[in-house]
Amino acid sequence: MDRTTLDILLLSLGVFVLLIALTMLGEGLRARVPQGRTNPVIEAFMMRVNSWWALVITLALAVLIGPVGVILLFAFASFAALREFLTYARKARADHLSLALACFVILPLQYLFVALDWTGILTVFIPVYAFLLLPIVSALRGDASDFLGRVAQTQWGLMICIYCLSLVPALLTFDMPDGSDRSILLIVFFIMVVQFGDLFEYYAGRQFGRRRIAPDLSPKTIEGVIAGVLAAAVIGGFLGWITPFGMMGAAAMAALASFTGLLGSLVFAAIKRDRGVKDWSHLIPGHGGFLDQLDSVIFAAPVFYHVTLFVWG
Repeated sequence: MDRTTLDILLLSLGVFVLLIALTMLGEGLRARVPQGRTNPVIEAFMMRVNSWWALVITLALAVLIGPVGVILLFAFASFAALREFLTYARKARADHLSLALACFVILPLQYLFVALDWTGILTVFIPVYAFLLLPIVSALRGDASDFLGRVAQTQWGLMICIYCLSLVPALLTFDMPDGSDRSILLIVFFIMVVQFGDLFEYYAGRQFGRRRIAPDLSPKTIEGVIAGVLAAAVIGGFLGWITPFGMMGAAAMAALASFTGLLGSLVFAAIKRDRGVKDWSHLIPGHGGFLDQLDSVIFAAPVFYHVTLFVWG
């Protein structure tokens, strides 16, 4: 067994232990609630922990399969997220070809570039070439009604659902300073600090938060965000051994990723409020769909990817 596989197994074991501890914590809090009553915050916390079990098991299996497993997992997540986003985007008959190209041509090509380690093209393919191509395709169909709004929403879907998410498996292209193949562990590190930061932000914000950041958009509070970012930094520091950042660098990168992700979730809250929906879909009862689960990851991925390449590359 090589060192990378051993580290993946040890890390998976550690995450499972942490999830068991969080599950026991949630059950302990449930037990303190008077019989016949429920605490909405605790129930939501437990639902998040339960969804985390599924996420961790899926990610662990993909990582153990190797780079191909990780790329296919995120390609599927991009497709599902884009489908959810386009459900609420403005569309016309003239856009059908553009949407088909987005789902069945641009998305596979983006992940093919990731698999081939074509760093130069994967970072500009969607923001430049797809950005220019799809409006041309729609314009050729001759329908100018709400053209700018339709095109802009399709482009937004490409950016957040395909481009941003693809930069998570794109971490596989990062050349580790020691020449090892441990870049796959950067993906585990990134997902863990962002998602656990979200989890702690949610619980702390509902239990102790007082000052809301954007009262008309989200229940997120300043106290909750601080708690989430600090929790992510602590977890990141402990996981520094799987990264090239060192302990303090890993804590700083974890805090940066968590903070960016939490702000990104506010943007998604604004989009949902504009569309008049609570959740993007009903895939996970009480917690929505892929976009609801990945909103923080989507916004944090480009920042984490580029800072990793520019500072440690």
